[in-house]
Amino acid sequence: MTIKRFVLYALLVTSTVSSSVAVATPSIAGTAEKSGAAFTLTSTAFSPGGVIPKVHECTSSGSNDPRQKNESPPLAWAGAPAAAQSYAIVMRDLDNNNLIHWVIYDIPVSTTSLPQNVQHAYNPAVPAGARQVYYRGSASLFGYQGPCSPTTVNTYEFVVYALNKAKLSELTSNSSTQTAAKTIANASLGSARLSGES
Repeated sequence: MTIKRFVLYALLVTSTVSSSVAVATPSIAGTAEKSGAAFTLTSTAFSPGGVIPKVHECTSSGSNDPRQKNESPPLAWAGAPAAAQSYAIVMRDLDNNNLIHWVIYDIPVSTTSLPQNVQHAYNPAVPAGARQVYYRGSASLFGYQGPCSPTTVNTYEFVVYALNKAKLSELTSNSSTQTAAKTIANASLGSARLSGES
């Protein structure tokens, strides 16, 4: 009688463990399916961690190098959260106290790339509807201020944010880069990063 009870108990335990494993596995697969493709940011100008070409460097460093044209690099992104209503990009110098070099926001959700040399204007022509923050520093201009570290090699990071609103109406042409970056982070549904050296 004791042996029969032991065998029945062993079968019951084995059956319970098998059921738990069978239930757990589909749950993990379901999570992977829901996450979808990874949110990525790329550039045809340089590879991740690679050297940012001279054409994208600032013209206010005093080096007078004709190759430096302060043109923003071409950027493209994919795999953004489905709930995104617009995009924003923030560029920082990671080796100079995370100094913000570029903020462009209100990028329409239908846009998934930026061309090289986005116009230095509050409302650039491309992408239509986007706005840029005024850069106050070695140069005074709206939009992109390229790498400006002539005596060191610094790491510059571009981050594209998928936002939960179509317009950041609380920002104006007088907003600072720090205010804009904080507003963007607060509205972010997800982000993708790309860094390069210059």
